Amino acid sequence: MGNKWYLGTGEQSDIVVSTRIRLARNISEYPFPNKLNTKSRIELNNIIKDAMERDNKYDLRFVEMKTLARFEAASMAERHIISPEFASDDNGRAFLISKDEDICIMLNEEDHIRLQVMKSGFALDEAYKVADEIDDIIGNKLNYAFDERIGYLTQCPTNLGTGMRASVMLHLPALTMNGQIHKLINTISKLGLTFRGAFGEGTKAVGDMYQLSNQITLGISEEFAIKNLKAITLQLCANERAAREELLKSINTDDAIFRAYGTLKWARLLSTKELMENLSLVRLGSVTGKINVPVETVNELMISMQPASINSRAGQKLPTQERDIVRATEVRNKLNA
Repeated sequence: MGNKWYLGTGEQSDIVVSTRIRLARNISEYPFPNKLNTKSRIELNNIIKDAMERDNKYDLRFVEMKTLARFEAASMAERHIISPEFASDDNGRAFLISKDEDICIMLNEEDHIRLQVMKSGFALDEAYKVADEIDDIIGNKLNYAFDERIGYLTQCPTNLGTGMRASVMLHLPALTMNGQIHKLINTISKLGLTFRGAFGEGTKAVGDMYQLSNQITLGISEEFAIKNLKAITLQLCANERAAREELLKSINTDDAIFRAYGTLKWARLLSTKELMENLSLVRLGSVTGKINVPVETVNELMISMQPASINSRAGQKLPTQERDIVRATEVRNKLNA
C-alpha cells in the first residue's frame, strides 16, 4: 500500500488527478436500505463485516458512522472517500476502509454495498482489478441480488446491470478558460459518458476539476465501459494539452499563474472559492514547469483545505472568517516552507 490517493501521482497526472471504480451490490435476502429499519441495517452491516474479515487481505477497518462527528464525516466526503449523501446521515450506516483510504466499502448507502477503489492518476485497470477481487471475496460468501438477464439489481435503475461506475477526476483549466468545455460536455453525453463537478452528481466544477464517468451500466460489460472511458479520457487529455500550449503563449496566462501563486503565498484570508481558483492556476503552472511547486503539494492543498477538513483538524466547527484565516495561514506555511 502506498500514499493516500491525493498525495501520489500516476500516469497522465498533469491532467488526470485520480481514478475511481465503484461497484453497487445488494444482498438478496434483504430489502434495499430505504426499506430497512435501523436494527436490520446494523444486522446487515455485521454480516458484510464478518464476510470481509474471513479474508481480510486488504486489512480493512470497520467504522460505524455514528462514532464520527458530523464534520469528520464531511471531511471524508471532501476527500472523496465516502459520498456526501452517505456523510449526511448516520442511521445504521458503517464502512470498511483501508489504512491509506484508497479502498472504502460504504454499507447501507443507496445500496447495501458501495465498494469503492481510488488510485492516483490514470489507473482504471489497476483500480478495477482490486475492486473485482474484493467483490469476489464478498460474493463468494454472500448471495448478491442478481438476475441472469439484467445483471446486478440495484435500488436506482441507472445502476442496473454491471452496477459499476468508473470515473476519472480531470483538471481542465485550459479547456475551461477558452470556453471549449461546454461543447465537449454536449459531445461526451452522446458517447455514453457523463461530465460532472468534482463531487459528483449535482455539483459544479470547482477549481476546473471535473469528474468523467460511464453513464451506461445495462447491456454492456465492465471491460467495455472501462475501454470507452479510457479512450475518451485520452482524447480529452490531448485536447487539454493543445489548449494549454496555445494559452501559455500569452503573457496574460503567465501573469494569471504568478498572481495566483502570489495570492496563495501571502494572503491573510482565503475563502474556499478563492483557494480553488488560485490553486487551479498554480497547478497549471506546476505541471508546465512555470512554478517550482510539486503537483502533489497542490493536490493535497485542494483536499486538505476544504471547510470540513479544517474543522476536523481543529476539532470543532470554526466560524467562517476564522476558518479562512486558518486556511490562509496553512497554505502560506506550506508554500513558503
